[in-house]
Amino acid sequence: MSFAKITHYVRRTRFVVAAVGICLMIHTSQASAQSRRIVLAAKTIFDGRGHVLHDTRIVIEGSKIVAIDPTAAPVDYDFREMTVLPGWIDSHVHITWSFGPDEKNAGSAGTTQEAGYAAASNAWVTLMAGFTTVQSVGSPVDIPLRNAIARGLLPGPRILTAAEPLIGRGAQSGTPDEIRAFVRKQKEAGADLIKIFASNSVARPEVTLSAEQLSAACDEAKRNGLRTLVHAYGNGVRAATLAGCTEIEHGTLATDDDLKLMVEKGTYLDPQAGLVFENYAQNAARFVGTPGFVTSPDRLTSLMKELIPLCREFMKHAMNTAGLKIVFGSDALAGSHGRNAEEFVERVRDVGMDPMTVMVSANSLAAEAMHMSDQIGSIAPGLEADIIALDGDPLKDITAVRRVVFVMKGGIVYKNVPHSAIPMYAGVVP
Repeated sequence: MSFAKITHYVRRTRFVVAAVGICLMIHTSQASAQSRRIVLAAKTIFDGRGHVLHDTRIVIEGSKIVAIDPTAAPVDYDFREMTVLPGWIDSHVHITWSFGPDEKNAGSAGTTQEAGYAAASNAWVTLMAGFTTVQSVGSPVDIPLRNAIARGLLPGPRILTAAEPLIGRGAQSGTPDEIRAFVRKQKEAGADLIKIFASNSVARPEVTLSAEQLSAACDEAKRNGLRTLVHAYGNGVRAATLAGCTEIEHGTLATDDDLKLMVEKGTYLDPQAGLVFENYAQNAARFVGTPGFVTSPDRLTSLMKELIPLCREFMKHAMNTAGLKIVFGSDALAGSHGRNAEEFVERVRDVGMDPMTVMVSANSLAAEAMHMSDQIGSIAPGLEADIIALDGDPLKDITAVRRVVFVMKGGIVYKNVPHSAIPMYAGVVP
């Protein structure tokens, strides 16, 4: 889908023009106001690195945080009854996936007007849920949406994306030289990273790329300044780690020795605790029969119910592996955009992860994995003013992540509502 098509779709529908037009007016008015100094006061601030700041103020000029000063005045936003923290980073979404006019999963392949509306809506509800940066992996369609948001033409999270993924099919995937050329092609197409499928699925975890192919892909990406995210299960985890790839997506069925190897190599892990599987089960009739899914809703629901305990048990092993870098990734797609934060709840409630560790996994650790620690992921002078506020304290009650009452991205306020007026999933279209 081209950028021109996305903007064309937006112009063609009055509802979308009204909704996005309001967003753009907010964006424009806020942007014009950002030449002035803004002060946020808070009783409790998570700095994104695991520390809690008390009774202080954040000073913002333009798009940047310029100071943390308890005496700064005058106060423009008073969050002394809230918890303030950096905007969240979701390391694994599919931002353009949606359900089509037939209510079936359209993936990211849609080029209809509805697909354009859905892409803009997905970006909006994700931002409203407190996610100011996302990593959308595996579709060239993400690129025009990324660019439109970066240019200020649509409201949404900062997007980093792969273009066309490298899908492992053994020898059919190409020689090492052909794979290197494939990686360079994605770089030229505007990819921020390379997505690699080294396994099929948790039900079929066999490795689908040779050691030579994986090494060629990950090495060429490094040569071109790109990171590699590898969809892998079981033995695919070890193979991708040995190949020097940056991050493993999912990882279920990896052994404790595989996880220790990841620690040795400094490889990041992006597992899921359940949101993606529950979404498949809840929307089974919409997914069945579409590419990659079984044809029976009951069978799909049954498979997802089997997977959830397996993935949670794997995450417990990962959590107990000393030194393993576990980032936050929801795998949000059609049906779950804007509900990304439910993955926080499941990691704490159902896996037993420490709430602050979970917050850091979506702040400074995620920024580190993206090589963006000098820009996002923390509340500190010199970084982007990506700041959110919650009605509640997630260290005491993790469900507070559902109650995002304020969203600022790059110094621009996109959401500021009274905490008493906010629904559980504000901005999320049912």
